[in-house]
Amino acid sequence: MRYFFAVIANQQGEVLADHDEMTKIDAFNEKIEDAGQRVMAAGIASPDKAFTFDNRKGRNQRFSGQAINSEMFMAGFWVIEANNDTVAHALAAEASFACNRLIEVRPFLHQVINS
Repeated sequence: MRYFFAVIANQQGEVLADHDEMTKIDAFNEKIEDAGQRVMAAGIASPDKAFTFDNRKGRNQRFSGQAINSEMFMAGFWVIEANNDTVAHALAAEASFACNRLIEVRPFLHQVINS
């Protein structure tokens, strides 16, 4: 099964990962890559670089900033392959320790695997 791990940071003081955190993140990435569990991982720009589009019912609106007003924001993500929730949750705990951020875990609803 595939899982989405959202790395959640706090706008009020958390900055990009420091050297110690990057070392731990690199080690975690290497571990899950070697185990065939890492599908994709990336850091993403801060909310001040975001744009939100709303074309529901043809509204054709664009806004600067993130869609949800919150001090918390997604700073990165992993897409993980795990056999079950137990394995995914254990990996999420490791990911949270590595990056020193909250990790929100969600299973994919439907998977299309390209061969």
